[in-house]
Amino acid sequence: MTEAHIRDRRGPRRHDREIVALAVPAFAALVAEPLFVMADSAVVGHLGTPQLAGLGVAAALLTTAVSVFVFLAYATTAAVARRVGAGDLPAAIRQGMDGIWLALLLGAAVIAVVLPCAPALVDLFGASPTAAPYATTYLRVSSLGIPAMLVVLAATGVLRGLQDTRTPLYVAVGGFTANAALNVLLVYGAGLGIAGSAWGTVIAQCAMAAVYLAVVVRGARRHGASLRPDAAGIRACAQAGVPLLVRTLSLRAVLMIATAVAARLGDTDIAAHQIVLTLWSLLAFALDAIAIAGQAIIGRYLGADDPDGARAVCRRMVQWGIGAGVVLGLLVVVSRPVFVPLFTSDPSVKDALLPALLVVAISQPIAGVVFILDGVLMGAGDGPYLAWAMLLVLATFAPVALLVPTFGGGLTALWWAMALMMTVRMLTLWTRTRSGRWLVTGAVR
Repeated sequence: MTEAHIRDRRGPRRHDREIVALAVPAFAALVAEPLFVMADSAVVGHLGTPQLAGLGVAAALLTTAVSVFVFLAYATTAAVARRVGAGDLPAAIRQGMDGIWLALLLGAAVIAVVLPCAPALVDLFGASPTAAPYATTYLRVSSLGIPAMLVVLAATGVLRGLQDTRTPLYVAVGGFTANAALNVLLVYGAGLGIAGSAWGTVIAQCAMAAVYLAVVVRGARRHGASLRPDAAGIRACAQAGVPLLVRTLSLRAVLMIATAVAARLGDTDIAAHQIVLTLWSLLAFALDAIAIAGQAIIGRYLGADDPDGARAVCRRMVQWGIGAGVVLGLLVVVSRPVFVPLFTSDPSVKDALLPALLVVAISQPIAGVVFILDGVLMGAGDGPYLAWAMLLVLATFAPVALLVPTFGGGLTALWWAMALMMTVRMLTLWTRTRSGRWLVTGAVR
């Protein structure tokens, strides 16, 4: 066997080790995040139905507010990874600090909006008169933790860019444990009710942010990086985040349109849709973990002026995405008899649910490619293209989905429209990666 053949075989194995080392902890950390809301729901649910309903409305508002700023993690990962690849760790950490300062500024702005507007926001989401006071209380208290939540996003991006996904896992597990304990202590021990649950979440999020800051500050001091806010750096972070914000808002619009259409189909279909969407989101965590590894690895290769390495790892990650999609699709089909009864015992909901689940299963290999290429282009800092591509996807999906109630087909037709959306996303991302225009090397794109 020639030396070239040995090198070709070792290359994929080396990429596999990197992908697994980054993706597995990232997946565990992603799964830990929804557990915050689950812990709150489990504790508050015993207070009464109005309190639980209020928590549901407030949690939806908070999740929306924070998820809009997920670009703090994505953009920071790509920028930091480039500088790591270029061998400039002080600049990498300095870039990360700019992202953290931006997170604090955005968090302060969100608090300034949410605190006075909490009752109006709760009414906008249609909370009942009995649930609205609880939702307002929870939203106002929890909003105080939004700066910490955004710092966690930005600092997570810093560590991912530094090729470290284990620390975010440890922090996420510690945060979930603290949140669950504080909820019980403050809700029942201190008798604070739903406000105690909110305060428990705020304290846990602040503790997580403090741990992240300690890690980043220690790294900054070790490498002589400045911790002071830099206006130009913060502005650059914001500019890099705008296209990713457009991408995220477009994706949120797709999900909102799908839910609105399902609601027009009737109670049975909207109930089944929520179950399918929950499963779809869970599957997305697994694929997103590989995409996060892609962001970190691709950014590092491009920062090291190695476009061939970036292209090779991109090809390998696409293979991972397809393989993961096939496995997840098969799991959905095989496990249907097990998990469907966990969500509903209504025969009509089951009838609507099962064919939609088959569509989700069939489309998982496509989803695998989408998530991987999305992560690759994010790691390359190709945000403007991702924004325009997602706007095109939204423009394609919206009319097709909105016509579902008119032409029939029910929930299954709606999820075929979702599969079409994912297919269009795959084509736009595949076209870009094939063009090679994303292969911009250097410490700064």
